[in-house]
Amino acid sequence: MSRILAVDTTGECGSIALIENHSIREEAALDSPDGFAHVLFGEIESMLARHGLHWKEIDGFAAASGPGSFTGVRVGLAAVKGLAEATGRNVIAISNLLALAWFGTKPLRATVLDARRGDIFGAVYDNAFRLVCDEVVMPLESWLATLPGGDLEYITGGISLKGVERVTEAPRLLAGAIGMIAASFPELARDPVEIDANYVRRSDAELIWRE
Repeated sequence: MSRILAVDTTGECGSIALIENHSIREEAALDSPDGFAHVLFGEIESMLARHGLHWKEIDGFAAASGPGSFTGVRVGLAAVKGLAEATGRNVIAISNLLALAWFGTKPLRATVLDARRGDIFGAVYDNAFRLVCDEVVMPLESWLATLPGGDLEYITGGISLKGVERVTEAPRLLAGAIGMIAASFPELARDPVEIDANYVRRSDAELIWRE
């Protein structure tokens, strides 16, 4: 896929990006305190218009699959799945934790996001973006104790890691990284109906129902 439209609506700051020939042609922030559902398509249309492109000229779509806001994850995935269905294209879903690993430089990259309630979302990837330690949700101190030794770099998406060495603060905008990873691994492309969210943690409704 030489031209990819990437979307991230999983956090407080969303973003969209246009990837072309394995480079970021444009990345733009989505600023909408009330959520992204009512602004996303308009922003995408504006981006495509700036580059003189039509929907049908997009070869594939990519989206952040979570973890993150349950509503935000669903908004982004539903949008790209709908666009892919309408244009006959495939979708690549990229974990937010994997997207953070894009900003690392070391052989091992421990990525961490705030999961609230005293927990973090964490995982470890290598420099080929292969999962080394599974994505989990747990208290930060407990997670740190499980990590492998060696040349490890911590990449944080907005959570403080005081006292930890080799910490890289990832940018707030992730759509560019999501699109670049998607462009690098076209084999991850799937039919839209096969794409699902990566919540890591169960929703409040599901937890209450199980109790």
